[in-house]
Amino acid sequence: MSAGGPDLFVICKSCGSEVSPYITECPYCGNRLRKRAPKLDRDQRVAQPRQRRSAPPLLTRLRGDEIPGIRGERRPIASALLVVLGLAGCLLWQTSLSSDLILSGSPGSQWWRLLTAAFSYANIGYGFVSLATVALFGWLLERRHGSVAVLTLFLLGGIGGLAATAALQPAAVQMGSVGAAIAMVVAWSMPDLLSLRSGAEIEGDLIGAAAVALAVALMPLAVPEASWVALGVGAVAGLAVGLPLAVLGRR
Repeated sequence: MSAGGPDLFVICKSCGSEVSPYITECPYCGNRLRKRAPKLDRDQRVAQPRQRRSAPPLLTRLRGDEIPGIRGERRPIASALLVVLGLAGCLLWQTSLSSDLILSGSPGSQWWRLLTAAFSYANIGYGFVSLATVALFGWLLERRHGSVAVLTLFLLGGIGGLAATAALQPAAVQMGSVGAAIAMVVAWSMPDLLSLRSGAEIEGDLIGAAAVALAVALMPLAVPEASWVALGVGAVAGLAVGLPLAVLGRR
């Protein structure tokens, strides 16, 4: 046998004769050696059968207790729900129910108008900016802190902003969640703002967040239904919720 080459002969199990390794039947006794002749490569060596590649392992979602010190992945259920409700409010605004959704002055006994007004948009641009901000920064916050943080920010910044506007500006007609949108941007930015203050390296995109915050903050100039009071309440809510979460997250 040559080093690295094919066998010079094989032994027939029937008659014991030495025969070529490239034939299928023994020429001396006719015994069947193999079903088909082996394939040869370019160097006239017996080609080895190809091995099937095993499929790469599929990575499952990271559980909260799987790796110590690393958070598990969270699905953005709350953020998706808020966006879906906002889209539904945009559709309902085109129906005869539109006058029952908005908030004009104090809600009084019709407290539910605080909820419906937060998901109502008569202006497409206003709805797009607010819902896109809630979708993006709500998703990022939900990955960090869970659904409760997102719902709390929407309740304080969005619905709380509408309630504060109704108390300070009784004649104002309100709708939309500009307060909730700015609250989520501020809350998400808090860890990077703390890192920037301490001279540490930041992980997020503060310039992008500032651009989004500016677009949200300019909504009252373009849409009368967006309130400056709601913006202020939303910013305070984002600071009040985001700062403790950022401090706890750094420990």
